[in-house]
Amino acid sequence: MDNISFQYPVWYLFLCFALGGLFAGILYYRSTAFRSQSSTLNTLLGLLRFAAVSLIAILLLTPLLRRVVREVKNPIILIAQDQSESVGAALGAQKAAYLSSLNALQAELEGEYEVKTYGFGSEVREGIDSAFTDKQSNIAEALSSLYDLYSGQNLGAVVLASDGIYNEGSNPLYANAALDAPLFSIPLGDTTAQRDLLVKRVFHNRIVYLGDKFSIQVDLAGDNAAGSNSRVNVYKIVNGKASLLQQEAVTIDQNNWFETREFILDADQAGVQRFRITLGEIPEEATLVNNSKDIFIDVLDARQKILVLGNAPHPDLTAFRQALSNNQNYQVTTATVDNLEESPSEFDFIILHNLPSRSKAATSVLNAIASQQIPHLFVVGNQTDLPQFNQAQRVLSIQRRGSSTNQVQAYFKPGFNLFQLSEDLKEQLPGYTPLTAVFGDYNIESSASALLYQRIGKVETDYPLLVLGEGSGTKVGVLGGEGVWRWRLFDYLQNQDHERFNELIGKIVQYLSLKEDKRRFRISLSKNIFDENEPVYFDAELYNQSFELVNDPDASLTVKDAAGKEYNFTFNKAGNAYRLNAGILPVGNYQFTGSVFFGGERLTYDGQFSIQPIQLEQYETTADHNTMRLLSEQYGGAVYSPESISEIAAAIRSRDTVKPVIYETAQTQPIINFKWLFAILLLLLASEWALRRYFGSY
Repeated sequence: MDNISFQYPVWYLFLCFALGGLFAGILYYRSTAFRSQSSTLNTLLGLLRFAAVSLIAILLLTPLLRRVVREVKNPIILIAQDQSESVGAALGAQKAAYLSSLNALQAELEGEYEVKTYGFGSEVREGIDSAFTDKQSNIAEALSSLYDLYSGQNLGAVVLASDGIYNEGSNPLYANAALDAPLFSIPLGDTTAQRDLLVKRVFHNRIVYLGDKFSIQVDLAGDNAAGSNSRVNVYKIVNGKASLLQQEAVTIDQNNWFETREFILDADQAGVQRFRITLGEIPEEATLVNNSKDIFIDVLDARQKILVLGNAPHPDLTAFRQALSNNQNYQVTTATVDNLEESPSEFDFIILHNLPSRSKAATSVLNAIASQQIPHLFVVGNQTDLPQFNQAQRVLSIQRRGSSTNQVQAYFKPGFNLFQLSEDLKEQLPGYTPLTAVFGDYNIESSASALLYQRIGKVETDYPLLVLGEGSGTKVGVLGGEGVWRWRLFDYLQNQDHERFNELIGKIVQYLSLKEDKRRFRISLSKNIFDENEPVYFDAELYNQSFELVNDPDASLTVKDAAGKEYNFTFNKAGNAYRLNAGILPVGNYQFTGSVFFGGERLTYDGQFSIQPIQLEQYETTADHNTMRLLSEQYGGAVYSPESISEIAAAIRSRDTVKPVIYETAQTQPIINFKWLFAILLLLLASEWALRRYFGSY
């Protein structure tokens, strides 16, 4: 229904007509211009002018046309098909016939309903294909996604076809999907438990450290295999070849068998390592696909070698070693300068206690530190040769005054921001036993920061006690007092543990030993181990000599698998950096090399990653039709076998709730927007002008 409304009172229309009559009367009432013509000409011209002026005046009142549009919306029928590997395996040779029945159902419904089809497994997507290659089943996500897409619309019914097996997401019976429509389920697969052994789950850390031992826990299961014997084997896969690490016999003593075994393995090689756990075959076993499972573990060679080097035996050396040995990433060696057997260049961090001393200059150690840029910490004591010490670093200068020492306690000043310490440590440390410090003048370089200051008796001085900084591209720390072993004992006396002392020493060493990546071309991955259905993304950064991000030249990447096959890519430029989607790669270990030619030199970056298989669909082979039945009951639907798919259309038609919905929409728009009105107005004025011209008025 259409109607016209005005933004002014309706009686304004009479003014519009009066205005039109006034214009027509002035021009044509008693006009002598057309005396020689018929008297009707004046009348016709007056009517044209009256109509044109009246129409213009009416349009100035901005009349609105209100139109009610009715739309009939047919019910929406959703057909959701589980496309996981387990469903494909269950359909087998009947797959083509089943899909044909499903297509026939869709064609029959499309005559009177709006039919939408979706496939789900690892994700929900439009359309149903015949691949059935999804590695996961997430029925709850499928229901939630359909609810999000069609809530508030005229949803008539949902047809859900699945084997009821879900290995991702929550139980679909508790999915947050308030579908306001009946759900008709089509249970697929076989509910009969077959004779089968399987490696159900493997629990393990994704990251371990080189040289450590690590544990893997294996859940083993069996169906209808009572009285059988098998073996569980653990292999390490290197370049596609399996080497046996451990083997244990297993006895299946019941049909519904479950057992957990634990294996302790050695992390003896850095990088991503691939392991395979297998269960030996038993007679008449239904499938062997689920008898093995591969896992990938990233073995990090992140352990740092730390040298605690003293001028002479001292309890401080043991205190440092005990505090640092608690961290599994540190390999701590304690020695004096006289009995040091390893080269200082082999260490990642060095603590120098009372070195250089007046009797032992430790020149070779200091030279190795300088040439290899090894981060280090000086512990200044009464035996330290201060002139040599001042020359060896540029963070703190100490000028001795006399030969006496001070007993100093530590206190904090605000402003230190290199790292954070716990409030417990900040509160207790000022009360710890004093250290022995050199009596003299202390001057901090501008590039250094003081964490602790000296308190002598009750006087808080400006003399620093612990200073951290950087000199010649190497991080350096100075502890201006010896006797930290007293702090460790006092910590235990107060708290019955060494947590606060270990925290202080650990934070100092962690900050000083942290290595900054100063390479000008870098490539990063979000992780080192990807699932086989997951695309691999690379991010790269290129820096100029001033360490500013640039991406002017093209950067390339070569990925090589364990067999030597190469995949070549070119990075895309994104902002000031680079990004690359290498897509989905086959299962295995990979090495990559990125390169870019910039500033007359070729910069490269090497790394590695692994693709692990997703084997979830292989470990649950018995269909769960009970879940499908309960879903239909929950949403007021019914269960239909694959052979009775054709009956679903009649069941949907019989539902009183599956009916079309009429939507009415009111549309309002100004009449002045209609172009045909402009055409009428132009026609009126043009006709009047043409007649006057023809009969000689102009």
